Order: sequence, then structure tokens, then C-alpha cells
Amino acid sequence: MIFDEFNPSEDKILRVIDNDGEVIRPDLIPDLTDETVVKAYKTMLFERVADEMAISYQRQGRMFTYPSNKGHEAIHAAAGMIIGPDDWLVPAFREIGVMLAKGVTMKEIFLYYNGNEHGSNFKNAPRVLPVNVPIGTQLSHAVGIGYSIKYRKKNDIVFTFIGDGGTSEGDFSESLNFAGVWQVPVIFTIQNNQYAISVPVSTQTKSVNLAVKSIAFGIPGIKVDGNDFFAMYLAYREASEHARTGKGAVLIEALTYRSGAHTTSDDPSRYRTKEEEERWGLSDPMPRLKKFMERKGIWKEDEDSLRDQYKNEIDNQFLEAENFAPYSLDDVFGYMYTEMPEDLKKQKEEYEQFLTWKGSRR
Repeated sequence: MIFDEFNPSEDKILRVIDNDGEVIRPDLIPDLTDETVVKAYKTMLFERVADEMAISYQRQGRMFTYPSNKGHEAIHAAAGMIIGPDDWLVPAFREIGVMLAKGVTMKEIFLYYNGNEHGSNFKNAPRVLPVNVPIGTQLSHAVGIGYSIKYRKKNDIVFTFIGDGGTSEGDFSESLNFAGVWQVPVIFTIQNNQYAISVPVSTQTKSVNLAVKSIAFGIPGIKVDGNDFFAMYLAYREASEHARTGKGAVLIEALTYRSGAHTTSDDPSRYRTKEEEERWGLSDPMPRLKKFMERKGIWKEDEDSLRDQYKNEIDNQFLEAENFAPYSLDDVFGYMYTEMPEDLKKQKEEYEQFLTWKGSRR
């Protein structure tokens, strides 16, 4: 129903609550219990606290480059509520909330961003592929998994994510083309956070929006307010029903804003204004959902106490990751080829020299 009403070629956007948390489409608000809504907000709060702390650890020199997730919490919480234990998650690198919903731990995420491959092990999170940094290459894997699901006549579906800049990559078009032709059960989410590092979405495409790209590939597409938890939940619920019943792939454009920097190596003040950030801050997904709960009288928690609880839990997991057993150098170089080529041998020797130098400075 929503894919017919919110036709992306007409640039319509699915929105259920406004920036003040007031319901503007009562006919579309999902039938969720008060407890479920409160739990969703707590999930979003945990992700935001974890994100803030990850940036702090990086600034302290205790972790390597990290991509902020701030502003994407409504997308992740909604997807996390819909994705099932047998479904597949094929992430890019800005989907912490969905990874946590699938059972990935902050310890594993911290290990990954400390350069430890054990951080991609995901012991208690089945069917989650590792973080994918090369832009767009994860989408073809998602389609391949989707094809295998269809071939084996299973009911699983695949959730995969990409940024607005990634839609300019050939992998995006190729993957959506195969997904449309093969009618695979894959939900593609474009997290349109306005910038591919410093490149604004206006220079990525002349299309009226990004969801409209679905039309060329013969699959349903929809533009959704990515800062509206209820709109995202509704979109994922409808998309999952579509994919799970053998009707094929779906493309969701989640319109949001990357509140933080692209990564901790980035300085967004060089390419966007404070006025822009403040304007987008009015639609921040967290105060927006909190205002809804306050209007309804269902938010009775002490948020400061919750933050302290989450900080303690996250810090404990970071300490476990920070004190994890040293990563074997052989694991880095030893399993790529049957016989190690000369250039890789040279890289290993250079890194061993670096480690010797680093050890001598202690």
C-alpha cells in the first residue's frame, strides 16, 4: 500500500510524526505497544552513547579511525526490530545499531576498529557479514545470498545498506539490476545522509531523489523520513513482507543527516555550515521520538541514569577489547596465498621492523 501512495517519481516522502513528535498520519502509525516504543528509544540511546564513546576512545589514541553513526539511530532501530535471526545482514560501515540487534557485541566492534580481525568473528551473531569499507561492493554479495535463498526456497531475507555516494558506484546499478531480474529477497537501504565525505548528494545525481532509481530496475522503491522511527518501521515491515513472500527486492531511501563527521579523520566544518547542521538538528531522531513519548505520557525513565548504565557497560566491553590477546602477524599475511608472493613478504618484513621499532620506544 505505502509503495503505491508514496511514489518516488512524484518525490513523495513517507512521514508519520513531525519534528515535535506529533502524529501527522494517524492512519499509518504502526500498532506498537508503549513498551515496544520505549524499548526502541532505549535501543537508539544505547547506540548514540556507544557512538559518542567510540569517538572519545579514538580521540584518546586508544582506537583507530571510526565512522560516526550519530543521526542514523531511527533507521537502525527500525531495521533491528524487523530483521530476524535467520535473516542476513550485509552491512557497509555505518550500521552499528542493526549489527547490535543481530547479536554483534560492542566488544567485537571495538576489536574491529582496533585492527583485530577477531572483531569480525561475530560468535553470537549468525548471518552477519563483516564490515565492508570498499564502497558498494557488499551489494553484490547481498544479491548472491538472496539468489541462494530463492534457489533453496527458503523464507529468509537479506538486509543491506549503502550511503548516498555509493549509488554512484557501478556495483549499485549492477546489483539492483540482478536483484530485479532474479526477484531476490533483498531489502536495499540507501542511508541518504546528504554527504559522501565532503561531496553533497546534489552532485551525485540529477534524479529527483534516490528512491526513484528503483523504477529502472523494476522493483518497488520508497523515500522515507529516516529520522522518523515510525516511518522507518512501517517501511521495513512492508518491505520485509514483500520480500519474504517471493515478490522480490525493495529499495528504501532513508533521508537523514550525518550529524557527526564522516569518520574521525574528517572535518565537516570545511564543507558544511553550522546553520545547516542546526537546521537538520531540529529533526534529530532521538528528541523527536522522545517528544512523541512525552506527549503520550509513556516516558518515565531517568535518561541520565540510563546513560550512566550504558556508559559503564560499553566501557567494560572496550576494556575487554583493549586488553584482548595480541593479534598474530601470521594471521594477517599467512592465509592469502598458498605461497606468499614477494611483495607481500616485503610488506610483512617492513611491518615486523615497525613493530620492533615501536617496542623499543616503550
